[in-house]
Amino acid sequence: MRRVIAAGVALGVAAVLFGGSPAAAAEPLKITIAFDGKDITGNTVTVEPSKPVELTVTATNQSDAVVRVRSVRMSGVALALTFFSYDTVVPYDIPARQTVTRTLVLDLAELEGQAIGLLPTTVEVLDTQREVIGSSKTVTDVRGSLWSVYGVFGLALLVLTAFIWTTALIALARHKLSPNRWNRALRFLPAGIGTGLVAVVSLSVLRLVPPEPTVEIPIVIAAAAIGLVLGYLTPHPLPPPPPPLGGPDDPTIGMTTRRMDSTTEAYG
Repeated sequence: MRRVIAAGVALGVAAVLFGGSPAAAAEPLKITIAFDGKDITGNTVTVEPSKPVELTVTATNQSDAVVRVRSVRMSGVALALTFFSYDTVVPYDIPARQTVTRTLVLDLAELEGQAIGLLPTTVEVLDTQREVIGSSKTVTDVRGSLWSVYGVFGLALLVLTAFIWTTALIALARHKLSPNRWNRALRFLPAGIGTGLVAVVSLSVLRLVPPEPTVEIPIVIAAAAIGLVLGYLTPHPLPPPPPPLGGPDDPTIGMTTRRMDSTTEAYG
């Protein structure tokens, strides 16, 4: 069971550290995005799922050929996992070296059950081959439910991390840890990693810090290092006590002896 948990946490960390997509080729469109008339560049956008959002996409064709747009996609990602994604089909052409603006109205009612808190969000323009030809990034403050997919994901991480810590500390209290310091350190490593992941999601849900790679990776690595050090510094487990003598299953017979005096033996 412990190996399964450790493998799951390790896969989660691998997704955080290496889950980012490779650097894309130069996009032919320069994109400017506005939510309800406000430019999203460098701003945090508040999204109320109960209210439709007016999304304005201004695309400048930087190439010498006509670019054909098929759809616009808005998606939110945390810990290398996509928690919401909306595609809107809006076909139009952008002539070479020209700028075209389109305004879409997005119904985000389902976002109530998908996300909550601060999430890095990307708006992408896709061509007829569904390839990204232009994109813009922002941070959205989603006013969703704690019982949304993202909220439940954070609660599940919290429960799993608490379970890992509990099993490790019980093993420490019962002196069941390995005599090898590095093995003890590795026993506490998943607990540290889980703590880092919980911290990242909690900061996001509490609307303090969005879970961007520049934030989540240092937090997870630091928490993993703390767990590793704590495990390494745990005391050496005590050897098990010897079994008691004279128990109910002991086949030996108890006897009491004393030394006899030599004079007593001779004249007794």
